[in-house]
Amino acid sequence: MSAAPVQIVYLVSRFPRTSETFIVREVDGLSRLGRFDISLRSLFPSPDTAVHEVSRRWTDRVRRPSGGDALFAFGWALGRHPLALMTVLALVVAGHRRSPRLLPRALVTVVLACAHARDIGRTTPNAHIHAHYATYPALAAWVCHRLIGVTYSFTAHAHDLYVDQSMLSRKMAEATFVVTISEYNRRLLNRRTDAETAVHVVHCGIETSNYPFRPREPAAAGPVRVLCVASLQEYKGHEILLRALAAGGTGVDRIELDLIGDGPLREPLTELARELGLGERIQFLGARTEVFVAEKLASTDVFVLPSVVAADGQMEGLPVALMEALASGVPTVSTSLSGIPEIIVDEVTGALARPGDVDDLRRALEVTIARGGEVTQLADAGRELVQREFELAVTLGELAALFDHYLGADQARRPKR
Repeated sequence: MSAAPVQIVYLVSRFPRTSETFIVREVDGLSRLGRFDISLRSLFPSPDTAVHEVSRRWTDRVRRPSGGDALFAFGWALGRHPLALMTVLALVVAGHRRSPRLLPRALVTVVLACAHARDIGRTTPNAHIHAHYATYPALAAWVCHRLIGVTYSFTAHAHDLYVDQSMLSRKMAEATFVVTISEYNRRLLNRRTDAETAVHVVHCGIETSNYPFRPREPAAAGPVRVLCVASLQEYKGHEILLRALAAGGTGVDRIELDLIGDGPLREPLTELARELGLGERIQFLGARTEVFVAEKLASTDVFVLPSVVAADGQMEGLPVALMEALASGVPTVSTSLSGIPEIIVDEVTGALARPGDVDDLRRALEVTIARGGEVTQLADAGRELVQREFELAVTLGELAALFDHYLGADQARRPKR
């Protein structure tokens, strides 16, 4: 008689998010393995209108409490678990004393987490929660753990480590295990927290079969089609890219740039493009589906992601867009920041520039365009690296092995309070 599937509740901030295909790919992939009974929950509504096809399969299944549900559940927690709830509130307030502007959202998260805890306790009391992002989703998972004793784990990515580390040590200490997406992050977590919980590196993954491999060689004359897929936020470095194009140079003057992504900097970047005389060379395409991105990758000459460290400390983790570009065989330029060198190995799988350095980014683009047939060697190495370390089947296998290891033991399910 086969064992019943392990119940895992995935908890995210918002669903669906156009920029977070890596999460829904993971949820969908684990569900298809058959060993896990996966459910999906979110805290806040999503503002996104572009929905990837894989997300559509989960849109009607995601659970998100209404405000009324959350307030009712807060009263339930106050009545049924008063000491645990008061302790949670005290720890959350104390844990945000260095970042008081984040406290209101954290307290809202506590109220919403009460609704999830009440529902999970009634429907799937033996479930394990896995949260994506070490900020509010991990906070909600921790609250559920405190209220009803469920075990939890979480995956840490980027802003949740580089910008906001509120209560990070506590969330780690009470987690069954922690996952992060790069060796850079693992070292950071081990250096900045005193928690003894094991930290495992599991890359986000893609299905390389969705990205037909065709090594590109930028033409020696005529337009060079360059693609950048990134939300229009400061840490993505679009301003540096536009200024690098305006600086010109051999090959760079031939670049025609497509920008896929949307965000708060769309109007300022559009205005900057006009000021720099680049208006006719740049297309702002907005948020698009992964199918559209794959089609664009199939017809582009060079991919660029000019990531920088933003004023608030935000920066990349290990961008999925780079995996997709290398899987497609597109010559790729990025910056030596965070986990990026773990996939864009300079002169091996692509070209790296110094973050925030306009001239160095212009140089990297110029060199990549001038390489001619040599870029096919980088393309082969890039595709091989993605298939070996970032193939979805590989990363799902690594994550599933962690769930099997930690959730298969009875002691892993005991509350740690």
